[in-house]
Amino acid sequence: MTAALTPRVPLIPQPRLLTWLCYGAMICLAIGMNLVPVLLTTLGSALGGTTGLTQEQLGRLGATAFAGLVLGITATGPLADRWGAKPFTLIGLAVIAGSLIGLALAKDYLSAGIAIFMLGLGAGLIDMVLSPVVAALNPERRSSAMNWLHSFYCVGAVITVLIGTTGLFLGMDWRTACLIQVPLPLLLLVAFIPLQFPPMVTAEGQIPFTTLLRERWFLVALVAIFLGGATELGMSQWLPAYAEKSLGYPAWVGGAGLLGFSLAMTAGRMVVGALANRVNPYQVMAWSCALSVILFIGGSFVPHPATALGLCIAVGFTGSCLWPTTLAITADRYPNGGASMFGALAALGNAGGIAMPWLVGLVADHRDLHWGLAGSAIAPLAMLPLVLWLWRSSGSQAGRADSTAS
Repeated sequence: MTAALTPRVPLIPQPRLLTWLCYGAMICLAIGMNLVPVLLTTLGSALGGTTGLTQEQLGRLGATAFAGLVLGITATGPLADRWGAKPFTLIGLAVIAGSLIGLALAKDYLSAGIAIFMLGLGAGLIDMVLSPVVAALNPERRSSAMNWLHSFYCVGAVITVLIGTTGLFLGMDWRTACLIQVPLPLLLLVAFIPLQFPPMVTAEGQIPFTTLLRERWFLVALVAIFLGGATELGMSQWLPAYAEKSLGYPAWVGGAGLLGFSLAMTAGRMVVGALANRVNPYQVMAWSCALSVILFIGGSFVPHPATALGLCIAVGFTGSCLWPTTLAITADRYPNGGASMFGALAALGNAGGIAMPWLVGLVADHRDLHWGLAGSAIAPLAMLPLVLWLWRSSGSQAGRADSTAS
């Protein structure tokens, strides 16, 4: 099997600096995708008139962000194989900065929805390219690097939640909470401009995406990452509102709960990243799925509010590795998959973020938010047998698609 999605790291000047700037760009992605959950109930009151927005409308706002994210990913994947990752990184950071300003200026539900969609679109542009770039720069420690990269998404979520929650607690206007996060993407945009990025395709040639689509292993991985995204995002998008509306806490506690969730995810991904070369990734994912199911049910129905909130936060730790480790094991199996392969995986993972927050809100409107959140347990429960199948199949014909391409 070929080594990576780049000829060799030494040909890229300042690979360590580029890796760390990618980590910083992942923080910007997290700002784009975590600011809305923190402000969800505030937006409902500010934009919904005297009655406020319904839970389905609030869920639609979260789904709108992920719709933009998936569009950005799917549109960028094939183009990045041809034109490289750099232009999409720069454009994505610029769109994120502009969308934060647009959201701060929004006057009604429609204009806020458009700004949130564009925020997701900018995040999708950079989300698509960061994973293949970091995989290319770290071919000997791909699983570790992928978990570290995605741990910085959690770091960004922590920063965003801290700013948003502290602001709400101190009475800061939600529009100001949007504007104070604009400088980071702009600074990173300037820092990326002089750097050279690795190519998305090796000298050995890319596996045609149509070939990947004929691989049963790859198709199962696509479904698995969809469910992994649903596991992570079903909880993160609704945790602040659940703590406030169903557990009876004030808004700032809901934001603090999301902060705890993000810290738990950061810890989980850093632990897996540190242990990546010493543990079986399939075993880790299988245990993560099983424990997440238990925590979802407990967090939804345990009668003691503090215990329920703690169980919800713990889902951040158990579900943290599902997304990045699925990316890593797929890149290990198909190292010449190119940006299109990463784009398809990221699109399916984020599609889980479209479906699950909306479904939680839909169920909550018909029953209550306890049942809506409990429904998210379907995702890790369904992912578990897929992970076990990928594990059993991981040793057979691992390089078949590469052989076909060459």
